[in-house]
Amino acid sequence: MSTSISAGVADLLQDALAVYSDDPVAVASLQAYATRLSEPLRVAVAGMVKAGKSTLLNAIIGEEIAPTDTGECTRIVTWYRYGHTPRITLYPAVGEPRILPFKRVDGRLVFVLGGSRAEDVERLVVEWPSQGLRELTLIDTPGIASLSGDVSARSTEFLTPADAPSEADAIIYLMRHLHASDLRFLESFRDTEAGRSGTVNALAVLSRADEIGAGRIDSLLSAGDIAERYRRDHSLRKLALGVVPVAGLLAQSARSMRQADFESLRLLSGLDRSERERLLLSTDRFIRATVPEGLSAEARASLLERYGLFGIRLGVVLIRSGFDEPTRLAHELARRSGLDPLLDLVARQFQARAEALKARTALVGLENLLRSVPREGAGGLAVGLERVQANAHEFRELRLLATIRTTGIPLSNELAEEAERLIGGWGAAPGIRVGLAPETPPEEILAEARSYLKRWRTVAENPLTDRAALETCRVVTRSCEGIVAEFSALQLQRQ
Repeated sequence: MSTSISAGVADLLQDALAVYSDDPVAVASLQAYATRLSEPLRVAVAGMVKAGKSTLLNAIIGEEIAPTDTGECTRIVTWYRYGHTPRITLYPAVGEPRILPFKRVDGRLVFVLGGSRAEDVERLVVEWPSQGLRELTLIDTPGIASLSGDVSARSTEFLTPADAPSEADAIIYLMRHLHASDLRFLESFRDTEAGRSGTVNALAVLSRADEIGAGRIDSLLSAGDIAERYRRDHSLRKLALGVVPVAGLLAQSARSMRQADFESLRLLSGLDRSERERLLLSTDRFIRATVPEGLSAEARASLLERYGLFGIRLGVVLIRSGFDEPTRLAHELARRSGLDPLLDLVARQFQARAEALKARTALVGLENLLRSVPREGAGGLAVGLERVQANAHEFRELRLLATIRTTGIPLSNELAEEAERLIGGWGAAPGIRVGLAPETPPEEILAEARSYLKRWRTVAENPLTDRAALETCRVVTRSCEGIVAEFSALQLQRQ
């Protein structure tokens, strides 16, 4: 987002604060939106109970700091944000926030609620010095469709409030299979006429992907085929920007691999293939085995808990294939878990358009305020809000992307797909928009952008082009012009 548009949204909020200065509730909301503009993007991790939300969140952060058991903390909305020193703050539904003690058990972080009941806690905020949290604030939410209506309500009320924008700018939604309840939730999070969340801003994750292939080495390939089928499903396509299979347990453990894990896997890799395959036929057989020598029952149990049979099989095969050093093995396991493609999608679809998503949330909040609490003297705010929404090209791209994904546009499938890519539907980076790799030299990106600009100007001028498609042409053309202008300026600077 351009600096002028960011500044314009911030100025609009300051004007609104002046108009609503005598309303403490409105002032608090407006100040929160203004602060949100300068904070990292907020991405919620949601899904049904036992979908693996906390496990995946740990994998994204790169440390095991989110509790993955079935304790009280899994029933509380928990924020993970960057902090120079570790700190956990409990915000009760009633009363003042307080700092919580915490401890590590077997390397994992354990929250000590100090007698507080989950139902009495509004949220936990975990500040942690992790690089993975510098540009993203991650929000762990209780399971949707829980047997406990109270638990499900916590997630639904937080992510899809009835009278305000969602506190999450985007969402990573985990599902083991595509159920009607998944679609209903994503539908409620998607942009509506009232503009709750701004656009199609969800990614779907086919979680616990290794279970799809019963823990076989090729499980992720089978899961990839299913994810591709889901991605093309019309019902899901209009609600999510992509579908990625991830073996969450493997991703988490690979990102936090211990030397003891590596040594245990190395011992297993020394067995001959037939003996190893018999050993890994089932969890019971693996736990009861007496080979290889030196692998204790405790070490077996730890490996199984942290990696599952799929991760153990894959780790052993990789060690025998030459990944015989802990760091290299950990990186390869993380890559094979499906985590890297997910992180790439998060970067391309969310982080690259973070400013637009945050500004859109602020404008939606202001729009709701003007509608629900009309105020004399707010006419200028309404005009300013409408001007920003209409003129900011980033917002026009988001609206068009939502249209393409939902109702469709009156152009051929080839042009519709091209339009989606050029406005950032596959990723906001210029190279990705024009169908090239992100590391492509600038002069090649410029040449390709000029080619697309010429093509879409021709489409717009063609008398056979449906008049309803002209707005699409204008938005796509403007996107191409932006890339051409940016890379032409770079070219001039180099001369």
